[in-house]
Amino acid sequence: MPEERFDPAGLDRWTDETRFEVTRARLAEYAAATNDPIPAHRDGDVASPVFAIVPVFESLLEPALEVVPAGLFGRVVHGEQDFRFHRPIRPGDRLVARGRMTGYQGLPNGSRAAVYLETRTEGGELVNEQYVTFFVRGFDTGETRGALAPGHKFAESVRSAAPVATVNQHVDDDQTFRYGPAAGDPMPIHLDEEVAKGAGLPGIIAHGLCTMAFTSWALLTEVGGSDVDRLKRLAVRFAKPVLPGQDLATSIWDTGDGSYAYETTIGDTVVIKDGLAEFTDQRGEA
Repeated sequence: MPEERFDPAGLDRWTDETRFEVTRARLAEYAAATNDPIPAHRDGDVASPVFAIVPVFESLLEPALEVVPAGLFGRVVHGEQDFRFHRPIRPGDRLVARGRMTGYQGLPNGSRAAVYLETRTEGGELVNEQYVTFFVRGFDTGETRGALAPGHKFAESVRSAAPVATVNQHVDDDQTFRYGPAAGDPMPIHLDEEVAKGAGLPGIIAHGLCTMAFTSWALLTEVGGSDVDRLKRLAVRFAKPVLPGQDLATSIWDTGDGSYAYETTIGDTVVIKDGLAEFTDQRGEA
């Protein structure tokens, strides 16, 4: 049994609200930092999907402080991300975000913990919901409590059909240095070679959410009509680190009723797995 455990008393405690004012310049900066080719995103007319992480960033790890022992924070990695979009973020929005940890599960190779985040306007309109799964490497907390994030694993039978599209993308050498400021994410493993190697990585790695943003515009351009209003859910599991300078290939399968399964590889290595995108048929306003 572990010497210490997660504290279940910290589950379902909301963080304090954080506020974020959306500007056209910030939306355009994020699109440029993720090589997003969609004109409405590049011009800052509307947010690209994964920009939704930016207003909640301060609330991302805070719920874990209520549950996870402080000595384990060095083992925490971002395992999965699941966005539920109620409407896109637009310039001029004044957003209010908060989060809570909903549950955790001890496993032989570590423990996973789920955080739920919501973003609303100051008037109370729900803009998006997010489920974030953190994984604490090498620590089994020895029990399961509360609710984990909803699943999005796709069946292996999906691969029996040919992908409807495969999108090839390149991660630029300076990608992390552009993405970090645009996302408000200063973590040094993405910016400092020595810190990254000290953490056991081969060098600076790309932000997982930057890679996810690449997959979002791959899906939008290939199967979503480049219309972010149609995207209602986007979920992934982060499987392996991505390095600046590498080439991505995102394969997309149509699973019916506006749903698509996808995964992203570098050569034969899967770096994004169990990808799920859900679209409505109705297009947003031009």
